Amino acid sequence: MNAYIFPGQGAQYSGMGLDLYEKSPLAQSLFEQANNILGFNITDIMFEGSAEDLKETKVTQPAIFLHSVILAKTLGNSFKPDMVAGHSLGEFSALVASGALTFEDGLKLVSQRALAMQKACETKPSTMAAVLGLEDTVVENVCKTIDGIVVPANYNCPGQLVISGEVEAINKACDALKTAGARRALVLPVGGAFHSPLMEPAREQLATAIENTTFSKPNCPIYQNVTAQSITEELAIKTNLISQLTAPVRWTQSVQQMLTDGATLFTEVGPGKVLQGLVKKINREANTASATFETAL
Repeated sequence: MNAYIFPGQGAQYSGMGLDLYEKSPLAQSLFEQANNILGFNITDIMFEGSAEDLKETKVTQPAIFLHSVILAKTLGNSFKPDMVAGHSLGEFSALVASGALTFEDGLKLVSQRALAMQKACETKPSTMAAVLGLEDTVVENVCKTIDGIVVPANYNCPGQLVISGEVEAINKACDALKTAGARRALVLPVGGAFHSPLMEPAREQLATAIENTTFSKPNCPIYQNVTAQSITEELAIKTNLISQLTAPVRWTQSVQQMLTDGATLFTEVGPGKVLQGLVKKINREANTASATFETAL
């Protein structure tokens, strides 16, 4: 069974999507449509912008979404997922690729999500930190002992958990985690505390947009970040998507559940190979691949 997986923020690179634009009339049409929907030429930034230009949240999230979704659409009949999942932002790509959302609605939600998150980041100084070399339960317990807001945010793979919260609380947690035996506890260069209670204003803003968007039954089960379980029912998909901004990304648990449910190949659709690396760390025997436009030729 083929599981298609879609990356999140951090996978962007200068020149992303240009090969698709140049080789595929369908991709070209969708990129032009995206420029019209967004109201600015995101293609100029994706194809010619610097790494710094691509870091701007209102650009980063739609850019990764577009690369993933348009790549999936160019695969045509060779895109036959038995199940899908996306890491954080990638969940929106997975929903469009599996038919639960239209391309236009998915892009609009991603754009609104990016702007809402940016606004929430500006409200209070906050950040995230990667913790390596500790069991999840140890990290969870240390976070509970820290004054201030600090919570597990991304369960990426065994021994790699990202925490999220107020700057001061994150710094205290990093010290405590190193004392507890962490190989590394490294503050990340991000603009805010994603997947934490500090994203509540963004969650409320995005909830209205999600509730007003029509969702369809996906063509295959989606394993959502919030539950790490197989979901096909539209209302449940909406509910989980609304919860996603303030809840942790249970990627380890999602991959483990997909393996339990019969996944034999994990195909990453979008920029980079980060998710393939995480899948291999979750289960060394798992087969991984990158989706490429050439497979559809």
